[in-house]
Amino acid sequence: MNTINVDGACHHDCPDSCGWTATVDTSGPTPVAVKLRGNPDHPFSQGELCPKVNRFLDRVYAPDRILHPLRRVGPKGSGEFEQVSWDVALDEIAYRLKRVIDDHGPSAILPFSDAGNQSLLSMFAAGGRLWSHLGTTKVTGSVCGATAGAGAALTNGSGASLEATDMVHSRLIVPWGTNTRLTNRHLWPFIETARSNGARIVVIDPIRTVTADAVDAERGDRFIQPLPGTDVAMMMAMIHVIIRDDLVDHEWVERYTVGFDQLTAEAEGWTPERAAVECGVDAGEIEALARDIATTRPTALRTLIGAEHHEYGAMFFRTLACLPALTGAWRDLGGGFSRSVGHWTESQIDWDSFQLPSPGLRRCVNMNRLGEVLLGNHLGEPLDPPIHALVVWNVNPTVTIPNADAIVAGLKRDNLFTVVHEQFMTDTAHYADIVLPATTQLEADDVVFPWGHLWINYNRAAIEPLGESCNNTELFRRIAYAMGLTEPALYDDDRALMQASMPDIDLEQLRAERWLQTPLYPTDRLPFGDPDGTTPIPTSTGKVELASKTVKRLGHPEVPTYHRASERPSNNSEFTLLTPKQHVRFLNSGYSHLPRHGPVEGRPYVELDPNDASRLGLATGDRAVVANARGRLRLDVVVSNRLRPGVVVIPFGWWRQDHVDGCVANSLTNDTLTDWGGGVAYSDTVVTVTAD
Repeated sequence: MNTINVDGACHHDCPDSCGWTATVDTSGPTPVAVKLRGNPDHPFSQGELCPKVNRFLDRVYAPDRILHPLRRVGPKGSGEFEQVSWDVALDEIAYRLKRVIDDHGPSAILPFSDAGNQSLLSMFAAGGRLWSHLGTTKVTGSVCGATAGAGAALTNGSGASLEATDMVHSRLIVPWGTNTRLTNRHLWPFIETARSNGARIVVIDPIRTVTADAVDAERGDRFIQPLPGTDVAMMMAMIHVIIRDDLVDHEWVERYTVGFDQLTAEAEGWTPERAAVECGVDAGEIEALARDIATTRPTALRTLIGAEHHEYGAMFFRTLACLPALTGAWRDLGGGFSRSVGHWTESQIDWDSFQLPSPGLRRCVNMNRLGEVLLGNHLGEPLDPPIHALVVWNVNPTVTIPNADAIVAGLKRDNLFTVVHEQFMTDTAHYADIVLPATTQLEADDVVFPWGHLWINYNRAAIEPLGESCNNTELFRRIAYAMGLTEPALYDDDRALMQASMPDIDLEQLRAERWLQTPLYPTDRLPFGDPDGTTPIPTSTGKVELASKTVKRLGHPEVPTYHRASERPSNNSEFTLLTPKQHVRFLNSGYSHLPRHGPVEGRPYVELDPNDASRLGLATGDRAVVANARGRLRLDVVVSNRLRPGVVVIPFGWWRQDHVDGCVANSLTNDTLTDWGGGVAYSDTVVTVTAD
């Protein structure tokens, strides 16, 4: 057997963006990937892949992978399709899209995608030129991430934060609303290095996760378990303690912030005792945490994309960003607030290169309201014109978007033409009129811009596309050609797209070296408050805004404050539902259907606290009904000590085929939008639980 090794990078919706190496057998007529392993030279992932990607070749060569265009022949949702040629599929797509434009205008077409592949071409460049050229409806908002960045930006002026690997220098690390050992596993060795040097950890989460299990009380570690969505109340009480006990770094505050007096006035009423009532956390615990982060240097507050999934999710990040400003933590290497370094890596992307001039102002809809959009409304207002054509790639919205049953109802419309570009017959693809075969990461060149570390990765195709599959950018070149469009920029090849979107990156150097560290991160590795004061913080005032007139103009309080969510339990027969990512072998909905992933994790279930289970007369192995006005699920019961009374969990990511009643966790979830940032409050979901 003759083999070669081809280096690439994982493309998944994960902060780690691991480097990998594929071993390819070239002895036959068609090269075949026979092994995939972590690249030991990669500066962040250092040779390890997660259990999801360790079996990536099972995905590439799965017997049920879609490798040819398919056309629906049965009722919508039946999964009945016939194989057709690309020419037949494209002719029908072109005819139907042009007819929609002629009859209703381009706004009646909705392109819909998400982060199924987070690479430069596959996610950012795919389709942008085509849809902007046509003037179709545009999707805005984000299920994850955007709210967090927007919240932090209204304090700090941008989403910039501490690069997480610098936590090796920290003496106190506070993972807040993030399950690092599971969802950011390659960061954990850096945290363990800090712990070996004497650092302590304080894990804050409404669920006792595997990260919380790492807490060692004998070392001074702690686990704090607030009620879901109440973190801002706890932060305000911490601010109260820091100011009351004069633990403020007055020199840093005076030099780099505005609004200290206004924040002091707001925090005065937020005593630890008051916050304890909201959070269910002992007042003494809140006081101790406040003193710890104010007096331990360096302290790193680490969070990711969990806590923004509440109605006031942006306020979480706005308030959290105030803490390192008050304590002067930004002075220290390994100190401050750490969330995403996408601000540094993705700032090298020329976003305008993905767009073309539109024939008019494009209508925008929030992606989290896809269900109501497909049913003819948006944020309570009728859509004129309604959506008559939907093109889906990089996402399985009937599983991953809140209020998912409304999406299914919309997909069933006879007057909706739906195209899905996919690798497998997902729940969404079942409702398509045309399904087109998509490549995997091993079959296309691309560039991965990580948001969890600073190393930009080149992904080199290891094998040729299987069957008749094509990557996302090629799909839209083919659609443009079938529609008879003549704009030359619609036909730029992938290399041209890369070069246009990365003007400051030497593409040949990146290809040769496999990864390059972004040069934009500060050389002193201090993201805020440069020592000589010559670089202003990018707010309207040039300082960290503890009080913000920008926030006030958005219709929100000028200073951080706590609000209760609109959807919350009102009596002891109602529960807060959380839908975390907590499986080891699948990510989002991406692997739960594969034989050595989903089935190994068991089946969907509802997890209850023992007190609630006893009160409801339920035990592990029983069947329960979890319901609200949006949906109803019948699930096996698991009783554990990981939750607080009043909170239940249904793990996210199972497909409808895995549920006994054909629904999913997102059949229940709340699609209320966040305070700002365009996110969604699916963790503010209220359900009832009864015995089946």
